[in-house]
Amino acid sequence: MPFQGVDFYDTDSLLSEDERAVRDTVRRFVDDAVLPIIGQHYVEGKFPKQIVPQMAELGLFGANLPEEYGCAGLNNVAYGLIMQELERGDSGVRSFASVQGALVMYPIHAFGSDEQKQRWLPALASGKAIGCFGLTEPDFGSNPGGMITTARETKGGGWVLNGAKMWITNGSTAQVAIVWAKTGDLTETKSIRGFIVPTDVKGFSAKDQKGKLSLRASDTSELVLQDVQVGADALLPKSGGLKSPLMCLTQARYGIAWGAIGAAMACYDEAVSYSKARVMFDRPIGGFQLQQVRLAEMLTEITKAQLLCVQLGRLKDKGTMTPEQVSLAKRNNVDMATDVAREARRLLGANGILAEYQAMRHMANLESVYTYEGTHDVHTLVLGQAITGLNAFGG
Repeated sequence: MPFQGVDFYDTDSLLSEDERAVRDTVRRFVDDAVLPIIGQHYVEGKFPKQIVPQMAELGLFGANLPEEYGCAGLNNVAYGLIMQELERGDSGVRSFASVQGALVMYPIHAFGSDEQKQRWLPALASGKAIGCFGLTEPDFGSNPGGMITTARETKGGGWVLNGAKMWITNGSTAQVAIVWAKTGDLTETKSIRGFIVPTDVKGFSAKDQKGKLSLRASDTSELVLQDVQVGADALLPKSGGLKSPLMCLTQARYGIAWGAIGAAMACYDEAVSYSKARVMFDRPIGGFQLQQVRLAEMLTEITKAQLLCVQLGRLKDKGTMTPEQVSLAKRNNVDMATDVAREARRLLGANGILAEYQAMRHMANLESVYTYEGTHDVHTLVLGQAITGLNAFGG
């Protein structure tokens, strides 16, 4: 039976007709193209590359960027609903679109030259080029300002990049990487600049991360740059300091806050259906109080997260959204979704560990989402600083 949605508080009434139409289009795509294949791809540890052309045709890459670059030009609520529906399919599918749009296309649009925008944005929007975002390093995750990747300017005006990046979504399939590096003293975050690096350039290599128990239907890689030479036109001219990559992360975290709702909705919907169909002690298990408590808690938390994200999206469209507000949404919604997925898995009993059901896959995926794009604990400290004005981070 096609997914009908979870809307206990009539949040549909808060959406425009166009926003609902976008959501419903992506919902049908996920039902028809993602859900029938994603379980097997997860088991095999492969990203379903065959859906990329369909995603591009639907305008899902950089959907909130201007139409002049081949993008859909949607508002941020519609963009959020896209992320919600994609993650209802799988976190790896939403991650692919999120990286392509928020972490590759956005920095080119925000910090790039006109020439860079014209060259790369249409190719990325159409899916003809796949991108990745190189910020995190093996020893610097929650502290990106500590990065040791360097970019040295040559006498001819070009750049030579050296370093390594870790946990890079799309790394092994990308044709272009947005790489962040220090152009000066390694102790100075103000020297951080962004570079557009074609992945076929000499000295650039990507190796897939093996042994993942989460986000298995997603390509995750380590990038190595050994004397990678790029021209002067590789530099994103408007990038500067740690603020630039953090602005990109704010865009991605916004999408994650919506995406987590989709994963939770998928688990809740499955749990409700199963509770009505599974008979134990001569009646459906949904008639037992313990399972009704689980379902009531799931529905309550999903509903709160939906209302939170609609308001966050309206603030983003008004241009008043703050990074701290995004931290609250990412932190709350991913934590909520991990709880919902776990309780759904438990309601399903032994069947809950099978790939033909969704809960275990979402539960494992969300453990990664809980950690990446700013860990749950780091976002807690971001909020703590916003509340008190006191910095609890080290240093």
